Amino acid sequence: MSENRLNAGYTTEGRPTLGTGMLFALIGFAMLSCGDGLIKSTAGQWPGMAVAALRFTFGAIGLGLVLLVREGPQGFRLPRPRVQLARGFFLAGATVTFFSSIFLMPLATATSIQFMAPLLTAVISSILYNERLSPGRWVATLVAFVGVMIVLRPSFADLGWAALLPLAAAFGMSGLMISNARAAGSGSVLLMQFLVAAIAAPLLILYAALGHVSGVASLQIGWPSLYVVLVCATVAVTASISHMFVYLATARSSAATVAPMVYVQIIVAIAIGVVFYRDYPDFVALAGTGVIIASGIYLLRDGGK
Repeated sequence: MSENRLNAGYTTEGRPTLGTGMLFALIGFAMLSCGDGLIKSTAGQWPGMAVAALRFTFGAIGLGLVLLVREGPQGFRLPRPRVQLARGFFLAGATVTFFSSIFLMPLATATSIQFMAPLLTAVISSILYNERLSPGRWVATLVAFVGVMIVLRPSFADLGWAALLPLAAAFGMSGLMISNARAAGSGSVLLMQFLVAAIAAPLLILYAALGHVSGVASLQIGWPSLYVVLVCATVAVTASISHMFVYLATARSSAATVAPMVYVQIIVAIAIGVVFYRDYPDFVALAGTGVIIASGIYLLRDGGK
């Protein structure tokens, strides 16, 4: 019994090994930003929608094979079809807008705006499901929106309405979070990962095809280079490993402990942008990012009360 608890991340006294859980969370979230950095390196080589489609096609195939090995043919089920379709739709939308945004703007800018998603989730849930939203949550959300506007200031001047792509991605992630909550308990974690990738992939292929036939030069799809294929395959694998680390982190400590660790993604994104893409954030952009982070941490730690 004690050996099993140690293997599950507990000390001999029965306390969770918080240090291990936090380390797993840091690794998992940092790997996600590293994957985004790799995706950004394909900018100009293939359209963002096509890159997203190939990445999730690889992900769906890989997760399907793992599911077949772990759970057998009976593991392939579609519980709550409408909810699963919603999960895939929101993931596809969030992915295509986020990938497109990091092709156009600094990685740290797009990443920081993505962290509006938890705040948007609270607001949208209160509207759709009549959940009570405390004054603190409203204030945190409004303050975070101010942070977003600060971060977007230079990008909006350069890119126009395209600068709102990461905000659209945040709305997509919010929809995914709400759909995930409704799908909770309807299948194994592995099945849930496979289903969302398997539904998102054909949607992304459709979006890429529509972009190709639109006639827009930047959306034309030719044969991808070997580098693009390797990047998509690598990110498909590392993203799954990242989610595994985050899952293990939650199991070994707690969701409340792990959640603030998500902001390491912004730090890693800034570092990748500076080292590999010479994207140096100015003081105002960093201040806006700090406002978004502070609002999110307030919501996580105090529940917005």
